[in-house]
Amino acid sequence: MSQTFRSLHHRDYRLWFSGALVSNTGTWMQRVAQDWLVIQVLTDGSGTAGGITTGLQFGPILLLAPVAGTVADRFPQRRTLMVTQAVMGLLGLVLGALVISGAAQLWHVYVLAALLGCASAIDGPVRQTFVGQLVPREDLPNAIGLNSASFNSARLVGPALAGVLIAWIGTGPVFVLNALSFVAPLVMLHLMRPAEPVPRPKPAKGSGGMREGLAYVRARPDLVAIFVLVGVVGTFGLNFQLTSALMTSVEYGTGSAGYGLAGTVLAVGSLAGALVAARRERPRYRLLVGAAVAFGVLASLAAVMPTYGLYLLVLPFMGLASLTLLTTANATVQMSTEPAVRGRVMALYMSLVQGGTVLGGPFVGWVGTAFGPSWSVLVGSIPSALVGVAVGVFLLRRARVRVSVSWRGAPRVRLVPVPERGRAQGHQADGGDTTPTPTAIKDSAPAIKD
Repeated sequence: MSQTFRSLHHRDYRLWFSGALVSNTGTWMQRVAQDWLVIQVLTDGSGTAGGITTGLQFGPILLLAPVAGTVADRFPQRRTLMVTQAVMGLLGLVLGALVISGAAQLWHVYVLAALLGCASAIDGPVRQTFVGQLVPREDLPNAIGLNSASFNSARLVGPALAGVLIAWIGTGPVFVLNALSFVAPLVMLHLMRPAEPVPRPKPAKGSGGMREGLAYVRARPDLVAIFVLVGVVGTFGLNFQLTSALMTSVEYGTGSAGYGLAGTVLAVGSLAGALVAARRERPRYRLLVGAAVAFGVLASLAAVMPTYGLYLLVLPFMGLASLTLLTTANATVQMSTEPAVRGRVMALYMSLVQGGTVLGGPFVGWVGTAFGPSWSVLVGSIPSALVGVAVGVFLLRRARVRVSVSWRGAPRVRLVPVPERGRAQGHQADGGDTTPTPTAIKDSAPAIKD
């Protein structure tokens, strides 16, 4: 099996991957069907109703992050996932039944979207950290990359399939099919071996709960830097559905067909980014910073492209940069966090990435309406590039290294240690490839990846 898919050597991860691929496809089908139901069936093209539904579905991650993180650390993860997956499937089934029976009303969708958001908020941190129980530590970056590949593969197939099915059989059966798709992960979770191959220490009773997770992050400046980076990019830069809709419909006047094609092209780039990330053995800080800067530059280019064709040309590279950033950040946080608090730390991470988009979306939309579609992209791209540079400088200073550029022959960029009098160099500053261990980070400055 190739290096890209090495995590599939592990039986339990193989089961999890196949089940997740099916349910992710169903989830993307439901997203399209839900938007169509709200905007085209239950209202007369109300974008406000669509925005409320999206907010209710993705907003709970901000409110439930403390609960979700504590659940991920304290309760058996396999059983927790079986509960959350079953609940999400049941909610899809209820919505499908309401639509098929003709009884569906807008408030039904609002309530079910909010409940789905609550279940997803609990499911997210557990699902992210559960991967660490299925593969050895050295394969964790690969498994995280393959998870992203599964999500983006479903993103390519699910919306297109939903469009065909909605035209053929209507939205109600699409919701039912999504509900049935959750049978796959439930069966796969049931088939997994009861004994987890990687031991997971449980927090002691009476520990500080989410406060302990916050204290852990505050004591880790390297994690704070990563959280600031993904928080800024997630809040202002990752509003692809909104900015792409504004650019394709208003700036270029291509209509729904152009919007759909832009989403597909972006998803292709994201899938490529996920597969490339899966090939890397370890996350690197230089890749994290470089991806953030590259995303900012590419998004700025997309914002000023004079034609729709040139805009499409930039989108796959934007998708590749954004997925490289997110998968590298995810792997870095998980690999450098103590297992006993990993769930709470990942809950904070996901609240910044996903919850930040919920908060930033209205602002980005207002900017696009007031100043033009291009500015809705630039308001995210410029801060993303700037915060990437700032985090890079911060990490270099903490590692006490500087960038050296050699022009002998071909240009070569490397990191060299900065001499410091009266202090032993207790850390690696030669551009090693490994992410620092938690103990090393607490005792000294983190190594910077060359």
